[in-house]
Amino acid sequence: MKVNTSEVAARGMKISDFQTKDVINITDGKRLGQISDLELDLKQGRIEAIVVPGYSRFMGLFGGGTDLVIPWRNIVKIGSDVILVKMDEVKENTYDERDREARLYDEQQHNRTERVERLERSERNQRRTI
Repeated sequence: MKVNTSEVAARGMKISDFQTKDVINITDGKRLGQISDLELDLKQGRIEAIVVPGYSRFMGLFGGGTDLVIPWRNIVKIGSDVILVKMDEVKENTYDERDREARLYDEQQHNRTERVERLERSERNQRRTI
């Protein structure tokens, strides 16, 4: 059974409602924790993933720690007290990985800007020689 975003919206669920529910992996029965954040696709207007703080963080307050990012497609059921997810392999994303991805994106944007500026300079130089 898949849970879709419109179904959740129809029930009038708030982010704070998500944060009070325990997340349980039905594959091994382990309690993964409570939701600390959501990853959103603002263009599509939907939830991409739920984020559960990793075990290395103390009460979610200290240290870089790791987060468990659970794609929305892995949610099996949202109940009144728990969210059941199916995670065959639990992979935690460290902040370092996210920072690396963000730096890579920034670098790509910077490179694109430099290419556009070089192209514009080249076009200006060609116009001057004509």
